Amino acid sequence: MRSGFVPFIFFANYFVGMLAVALSVETVMQLDLPFASPAYYILLFAATVMYYTHAYTGATKSAVSANPRTEWYRTHAPFIAKGQKVLLIVCLLAAAYLLAKNSSGLFSLPLLYWVLLGSIPLAALLYYGLLPSAFNLRHTGWLKALVIGFVWAGSVSFLPVVMAKVEHGTAVHEAAFMQWLFIKNWVFCTVNAIMFDIKDYEDDNNIQLKTFVVRFGLQKTIFFILIPVLLIGIIALLIFTHYKNFSGIVIGLNLLPFISLLYVAYSLQKPKKILYYLIVIDGLLFIKALCGIGGILYLNYCC
Repeated sequence: MRSGFVPFIFFANYFVGMLAVALSVETVMQLDLPFASPAYYILLFAATVMYYTHAYTGATKSAVSANPRTEWYRTHAPFIAKGQKVLLIVCLLAAAYLLAKNSSGLFSLPLLYWVLLGSIPLAALLYYGLLPSAFNLRHTGWLKALVIGFVWAGSVSFLPVVMAKVEHGTAVHEAAFMQWLFIKNWVFCTVNAIMFDIKDYEDDNNIQLKTFVVRFGLQKTIFFILIPVLLIGIIALLIFTHYKNFSGIVIGLNLLPFISLLYVAYSLQKPKKILYYLIVIDGLLFIKALCGIGGILYLNYCC
């Protein structure tokens, strides 16, 4: 791509697709579940990239923009259009394969699984107003970050559990542990989403979208929302790891992403470029996945 490899990976949302796969692998390893088939991870990657790219498809027809990401989409309009079609075909083929291979396991899922399974795509579709509804979750201000955090937490915490049940007939050994991992991911991803709202402060303020940042201002959002929530998350993590009797190394690995997120949240008092958010802030999700996987590997092979 003529604008460089780094913008291509991050602007085109391929890195976000990698994050979804990495966080799902972290969940599988932490819950000691079998890995899903490659088709599932292909579907997850393609669907994530296509979903996030959809929000910028309108930018391909816009005028020249001072926003580097919007301008990238405008100048790469043909590639984006073809890419979305290819991703859709990949999603349909992967989904058809998984359905044909696992139809009996899928339709024998308990009702609770179906309720949770349906809530994730429903929230994702309503978030972008993709369903015929006057209630667009993306435009509900403070709810925006909570919704995207829920979609992420559900996708990477619950869907791997469903696939283990459908493909292998394996259930979670510790339901409480799964619930705790879901809440931890929800908190982490919600904080991540609020931090991204800082990037969009001026645009959101102009259209009267009352996100946390627009409603409370930058300083209050950082010091009275982001930092307190992260500190509560750290305390909850310490309590849970103590209860699970984890070693110091495992605790440290699980703490590192939260401490890093705390530092980055504090650093957002000064303006940052768009790629900072896409590389550093989203990169913390990748670090979280690597630390979680590393902690399990240490428990399995070094203890």
